[in-house]
Amino acid sequence: MADEAQRPTVLVVDDTETNIDIILDALNDEYEVSVALDGMTALENCAHTLPDIILLDIMMPEMDGYEVCRRLKADPRTRDIPVIFITAMSETQDEVVGLALGAVDYITKPISVPIVQARTRNHLALRSAQLALENQNAILEQKVQKRTVELRQSQLTTITCLGRAAEYRDPETGSHIHRMAHYSRALALACGMDTSEAELILNAAPMHDIGKVGVPDQILLKPGGLNPAEREIMKSHVTIGGEILGNQTAKVLQSACQIALSHHEKWDGTGYPLGLAGGAIPLYGRIVAVSDVFDALISERPYKPAWDIPQAVAELKAMSGAHLQPMLVDHFLRILPEILQIWEQYKVNSHHSSCHDRR
Repeated sequence: MADEAQRPTVLVVDDTETNIDIILDALNDEYEVSVALDGMTALENCAHTLPDIILLDIMMPEMDGYEVCRRLKADPRTRDIPVIFITAMSETQDEVVGLALGAVDYITKPISVPIVQARTRNHLALRSAQLALENQNAILEQKVQKRTVELRQSQLTTITCLGRAAEYRDPETGSHIHRMAHYSRALALACGMDTSEAELILNAAPMHDIGKVGVPDQILLKPGGLNPAEREIMKSHVTIGGEILGNQTAKVLQSACQIALSHHEKWDGTGYPLGLAGGAIPLYGRIVAVSDVFDALISERPYKPAWDIPQAVAELKAMSGAHLQPMLVDHFLRILPEILQIWEQYKVNSHHSSCHDRR
């Protein structure tokens, strides 16, 4: 006899006591068997305790077995319970109807004890295998999700390292990079982007100047202004950044490449490297441009003191429509309290940078 605590449960639904007695005698030794004498009682029983399998008579008063099966399969809680019809109806069409409703098998009367035992055992074994497979699939899905998170974290770590490489090459403070990335995220959300896309910008923006690793020291580190030839070399950092970040399958690196190539374009078409104007400039580049400019204005540089907030706001407004997209400037100023909170959070060492903000 099977362990009482682990025995599968069988619900028998039949309005004839003789049939019930036969089935009880056939199954009681192996299973925990309960009985319902009509369809409504069967549904009520299932609402409280889900059986592992149901043996269901078709010809019953008030609610026949077809209707009981139809309701069981319509309920998400009970639709996966195997249903075996037991009936005197033996025409092929009757079987087709029952199977179409979702029954797994069809046993005809008079009831054969060996057949009832074999069919019940087989369908419970099949259901057990299905549940084991579903459980295994769930475990595999959890492992895939965990691995995806790990890969994404590894990817973001690599991206952070790239950003730090640019920081060491260009003496631009890392605080600036963190600030402008968080400004960009806040501005993206203010524009109506969803959280996932805003996070993408947050993670991609720190690489906007990665191309400065390819600019010669005598230009990158030169005190004072650059001559026209040197300025052209400095401007090449955007295309160098595009080459470093280009041809990647990771979406964050594709976004970083787009930002690196476009964050020095200007709304009026006078920027570089392509002289794009208006909506032809990628949105991510336009967002980062606003954030980058604002942080440069309020930060101390070797060639200028830090501007106060009213001065920086006035300059942003002056740039609106020329250097920067007006709509983005409006959104940025609308969330200025949030921007200033980010400034306070990441302003460490902001006044000790030896940055050369070559635009």
